[in-house]
Amino acid sequence: MAEPASALSVPGFSPTPASVPSRNVVYRRPMPKNQPVWQTPLDPINFLLRAALIYPKKVALAHLDVPYPVSYTYDVWTQRVQNLAYALMEAGIKPGDRVAVIAPNCPMIADAHHGIMAARAIITPLNYRLTKGEIQYILEHSGAKLILCDHEFTHLLPERHARVIISNDTGREGDPYEDFLLSGRRFSKEAGWLGLPIEPDENAGSCLCYTSGTTGRPKGVLTTFRGSYLAAVANAYETKMDLYSIYLWILPMFHACGWTYPWAITFSFASQVTLRTVNYTQIWKHFKHSRITHYCAAPTVQIGVVNAPQASHVEQPLRAIIAGAAPTAHLIGSLEKIGISVSHVYGLTETYGPFTISYNRPEYKDLTLDERAVFFARQGHSFATSDEVRVVKHDSDNKDLVDIQKDGVALGEITTRGNILMKEYFRDPKATEEAFRGGYFHSGDLAVWYPDGSVAVQDRSKDLIISGGENASSLSIEQVLSKFPPVLEATVVARSHPKWGERPMAFIILHPHEEAKWKGKEKEFEAEIKTFARMSLAGFAVPEWVSIVKELPKTSTGKIQKNILRQRLAKL
Repeated sequence: MAEPASALSVPGFSPTPASVPSRNVVYRRPMPKNQPVWQTPLDPINFLLRAALIYPKKVALAHLDVPYPVSYTYDVWTQRVQNLAYALMEAGIKPGDRVAVIAPNCPMIADAHHGIMAARAIITPLNYRLTKGEIQYILEHSGAKLILCDHEFTHLLPERHARVIISNDTGREGDPYEDFLLSGRRFSKEAGWLGLPIEPDENAGSCLCYTSGTTGRPKGVLTTFRGSYLAAVANAYETKMDLYSIYLWILPMFHACGWTYPWAITFSFASQVTLRTVNYTQIWKHFKHSRITHYCAAPTVQIGVVNAPQASHVEQPLRAIIAGAAPTAHLIGSLEKIGISVSHVYGLTETYGPFTISYNRPEYKDLTLDERAVFFARQGHSFATSDEVRVVKHDSDNKDLVDIQKDGVALGEITTRGNILMKEYFRDPKATEEAFRGGYFHSGDLAVWYPDGSVAVQDRSKDLIISGGENASSLSIEQVLSKFPPVLEATVVARSHPKWGERPMAFIILHPHEEAKWKGKEKEFEAEIKTFARMSLAGFAVPEWVSIVKELPKTSTGKIQKNILRQRLAKL
C-alpha cells in the first residue's frame, strides 16, 4: 500500500521554478579517474539519486506545521539538493571546506545533509540552543567558510563571521535561501549531476558534529562518507524502514547528523515530515493523521509522548527509536501498551549515533509485556555494519585491554571499533589518541556483559556513585524509582556524605495529576518512595535524599544534565 496523497501534500503549493528538474535529468555522478570498475566509493548521496530515479513522484519531504507549508517529491527535492551543491561551489566552497548550519528541523537542514556532501564539503550542524559564545567558538574551531542560518536564529551569529545565507523557511521565491538555490541552478548551466563527481576518497571527512561539551569545550567529531553510508544502511535495516515508511523528525537533525537518518530515509525510499519544535499536539496529530511509522527521540521526549493528553492507542505500525540516554523498562512498557513498538538503540556522536540495538529473541515470546521490557532496556548487540561491542576492565593500568566476565554482574567500559566509528576529533590529535588507546574507542560508559553477548549500560563513568566502597549505578536506581506510580521522571546523582563518601540523591518530577496530592507532604513522599526502593535495591543504593522538582536541566536533545545537578549540590 502507498501513503495517501492527501496526508503529506500541500494543496495549492507549487515548488519554485528552479526546483523543477530538467526533462532529461540523469541521476548519475562521474566516477573518479582511474577508479577500478569493480569498486565505487561509498557515498550516501547516491541513495537520494536512486530514490529520485525509481520513485520520482513519491513524497520525499513534507514541512507542514508552519505558516508556509511545503511538500516535495523526490525528483523536485533532488533538484533542490543539486542546486544547493552548485550554489556552494559558486560561493567558493571547495572539497573539504566546512559549511555550518544553524537551523531547526526544516527543509534547509534536510537539503544541507545532502547538498553540502554533494559539493564534497563537510556539513557542520550546530546546536541552536548553545550560547552565542559557544556558537562563536565552534564556528572558529571548525573554520566554517559559509553559514546556512534559519531566520529564527540569526541572533546567535557572532559579530565577525563567514558569509551567511538566511532562510525564512517559506519555500517561496524571494526567500534569500531560495534565491541562493536559484543561483546554483544558473551556475550549473544544466550540467546536472554529471557536473558533481563522487568524492574519490570514501574515507574523507563528510560531517563535523560537536559534542555537548558538558565537561569542557565541545569536541569536533569528524566522520566520513564511508561511515555515513554504512551507518545509514544499518539504521534503516535494524529499524525496518522501507518504501512505505514515513519518518517524523522529532530528533534534531543537528544532533550527530540526525543519527544518519537523513540518509537512512533516502536509502529506504521513505518519506519524511519535519517539525521545527517538539510539540506534542503536533506529534500526535501526525501519529493519527499522517500515518507516521518511525521516529527517534530521547527517553525524556518519549515520556512526554506517552503522557501527552492526546496519547491513545495507535492504529498503524509505529516504531519509536530510543537513544540519547538509557530508557527505563517502565517507559518501554508504557510505549508498547499504546501500540508503539520500541527499538532501543545506543551510541554516541563518535559512533554516528546508534551502533547497538536490543534485539527481539525467540525466548521472549512467552514473557509478559513488563518482563520483556526489562530485556529490551538493555543496549543489546552491535549493528550489522559495526564490529561487535566489547566491555573491558575500566580501572586497569594494563595497556592491553582485558575483557570483563560475561556474567551480568562485573562492571566494565564499553569499547568498539570498526566501520561506524569517527575518523578523529577535529584538530585534536591528543584527544583522538586517548580515545583510541588499545586499538578501540573508549566510550566512557560503564556496562555489564551478559552470557548471550548483550550489554547493559549501568552508568557513565563520571556518574557512578561510590558509597562506602560499593558501586551504585544511578541508572539502576532510576529504573526502580520510575516504577513508583506517582513518578513521571527520575534522575539520580552522587551527593557528598560525611560517613560514606557519597550517597545517591534523587530528583523527581511527579505526574501532573499527582502534584496536588503530595503538595506540602514532601517528607511523606520521601518516606514512601524510599520504602518502595528498598524492595529492589541494596541499602547503599537507596537514595539518601529525595527532592521533588518541577523540571530538570536538559540538553537540546533531552539528556539530563547531571553535571549541573552535581554543581548545585556542591554549593550546598
